[in-house]
Amino acid sequence: MNGFRTGLMDGALHVRFAPDLLLRTTRQIAAAGGADSMWIPDHLNGVFPSSIWNPKYLGVAKLAPRADAIYEPWTTLGYIAAQNRITRLRLGVGVTDAGRRNPAVTAQAAATLHHLSRGRTILGIGPGEREGNEPYGVDWAKPVARFDEAIATIRALWDSGGAPVTRESQFFPLHDAVFDIPPHKGGWPEIWVAAHGPRMLGIAGRYADAWFPSYPQQPKQYSQKLAVIRSAAEGAGRDPLAITPAVLFFVLTASSSAQVDEMVGSTTARAFALSASAEVWARHGVEHPMGPTFSGIQDLLPQTIDEHTALSYVERVPPSLVRETCLAGTPSEILDQLSEWRDHGVRYAVIANISPVHPKLRIGLGSSLSLVQLLRGMRRL
Repeated sequence: MNGFRTGLMDGALHVRFAPDLLLRTTRQIAAAGGADSMWIPDHLNGVFPSSIWNPKYLGVAKLAPRADAIYEPWTTLGYIAAQNRITRLRLGVGVTDAGRRNPAVTAQAAATLHHLSRGRTILGIGPGEREGNEPYGVDWAKPVARFDEAIATIRALWDSGGAPVTRESQFFPLHDAVFDIPPHKGGWPEIWVAAHGPRMLGIAGRYADAWFPSYPQQPKQYSQKLAVIRSAAEGAGRDPLAITPAVLFFVLTASSSAQVDEMVGSTTARAFALSASAEVWARHGVEHPMGPTFSGIQDLLPQTIDEHTALSYVERVPPSLVRETCLAGTPSEILDQLSEWRDHGVRYAVIANISPVHPKLRIGLGSSLSLVQLLRGMRRL
């Protein structure tokens, strides 16, 4: 084995005809591609503006007509775990929210799934995004400080051995709190931290079993941030090389370059670029429509963008920006791109296939074969 592992993210969207249709398809693709893990996001709504989620712009809307009809992750993962005896995939939430979910509940959910999945659970966790917090009355102030306390709380409960825990915290104080689920065969779920900024990198170094940022960023930036995490781990008395360097990539793939170009130029793929920061947009000579300091996905509220506004934003997106926001190409072309990321430290890549943004449903769904080829090729990196 060369040590490079792969995972596949499912969108967890409700679809017509059968509520688990996409889940079953993703599990089958992951197994056929030799993936190590399957992942479910934790969102109350989607990252695409729902105003343009219709068959006029993307074919998959015929199958999944509601952009924001996203399943609850722990329930979904429990359902998958019950069907996972043959495929034996590891199951991850990618990633859950430290503000919207009380960390004691998250600790309980992850520990429960770890037992029921026979030790195959991964707890992906991050500070969350504005769209999943502020519209629902959750305080969005100090998300990083809240995250720091949440992950420390999870570790404290897991390490308590069932004894009452009292712990002062600005956000999650514990007063004789009991957590009595035991570890599974002496081990807890791995904690994968979605960290990007300097403070989050430091927290990942202190607590994480894996660093799990999302795309886009550049390979050189990745290796620089990985060095920061390893330095923080060493400062905390941890083995810096024990932290798995992972990343989440969104991909646009097909069997031909012409079909990939059609995906890149689609309305929905260009709208996805709104989740990139103003800094990323500036690299392509354009200003983010939400301003020159916009942070990207963490502060995006796609549900507030009407169709006319979304289309006006889309017109500003050059193809080069889409290709930085996603890995785009045929399987062999994407493998060449991934080789550079491997050379800058990545050892575990989770991919989320957004190829169904193609205007034609047949072509979008046909990306499944290319996805299997990509996964198989990634195992040889």
